[in-house]
Amino acid sequence: MTVTSHGQTPAVRAGSASATGQGTPAAGRRRRPLTMGAEEEYLLVDPVTRELRPEAPKVVAGAAAELGARVTTEITCYQVEARTDPHTSLAAFAEQVRAMRGAVVRAAARHGLGVVSSGTPVLPQPHPLAVTDGPRYARSVAMFGALDDEQTICACHLHIGVPDVDLALQVSNHLRGRLPQLIALAANSPYWQGRDTGYASWRTLAWARWPAAGPPPHFDSTAHFDALVEDLTATGTIMDRGGLYWDIRPSHHVPTLEIRAFDATPAAADTVLLAAVTRALVATALADIEAGRPAFRPPSGLLRTACWRAARDGLTGDAVDLRTRRLRPAVTLVERMLEELRPALLHHGDLDAVTAGWARLRAVGTGAERQRAAHRGRDRPVDVVDALMRSVDADERPV
Repeated sequence: MTVTSHGQTPAVRAGSASATGQGTPAAGRRRRPLTMGAEEEYLLVDPVTRELRPEAPKVVAGAAAELGARVTTEITCYQVEARTDPHTSLAAFAEQVRAMRGAVVRAAARHGLGVVSSGTPVLPQPHPLAVTDGPRYARSVAMFGALDDEQTICACHLHIGVPDVDLALQVSNHLRGRLPQLIALAANSPYWQGRDTGYASWRTLAWARWPAAGPPPHFDSTAHFDALVEDLTATGTIMDRGGLYWDIRPSHHVPTLEIRAFDATPAAADTVLLAAVTRALVATALADIEAGRPAFRPPSGLLRTACWRAARDGLTGDAVDLRTRRLRPAVTLVERMLEELRPALLHHGDLDAVTAGWARLRAVGTGAERQRAAHRGRDRPVDVVDALMRSVDADERPV
């Protein structure tokens, strides 16, 4: 929930003169490398008991010696959030993600703590939660009640540079139908309260209960978006623009489109793969917009169903093909998506990295598969926590 600067200089975010989908001057823009950046959320644990520890303010203060303002607290005292600068080079982005994780791990270790990157904590969370001091968090707790009782869930948010709201909303329309594949790729939260939920991404289900969460609407124009935001605010549904928790949203403070469908990833290599794929999706959408190709518009109910199925099965089962409205293997749908992204991946020089990253993910499994594999060894949830602590800053270098 923390509002962050993402390291970018704010730009004027007013909508363009065109209605969404009409006449945006995207030509030339897509030929330049798009910027990408990440916000990652981590959990602090006791390396002996493996339980959550409410020491985020101390860890953030220590990590700030290396990361400065790029590290901050979150709504609970068990979470640390860190973010990268914007990058056009995937290799530079990857290096900063690894360095960022290392800085947080070192700061935590100085206080006798471990760090895990998972969409949900593995072991039962404390109750009541230790909420970070601050008027915004206090207002959220008062406004949303028990929804905030489960805010130990953690995500990876990716920002792709898009210069204005009108264009960002057009891209959002084009990306909505890709959300099930993105959820499946990033699934890393099978455990909740010490038990297997039967879902690959329980965080997706927990987050979907918020009033402005899940797949975003299809927006007809910037005026349509502004009117909905005004209505949500006026009715007390959200506190402000920062309370738009849709899986895709135009950032309200930097010139980016923010994709929020991802669980916190177990290893830096996972974040790097997601970033390259997401940038290619945005670049492909920009090309489609320039060419006048309309966004695929799946029925909202079917899209929600497809996201639920992706959260349940990840990459291990069947998924909803939104175009045929039938089930197909989830891996097949991801591979079809990657093939469609090939021109954008080539343009950014990311094709080899994504090919290697996808091969790695197929070999080791999603984060959810890795968590369950760690549990199968001795049927002990603490082994899952140990595996997550080992992987958070592992030196895996696909780029």
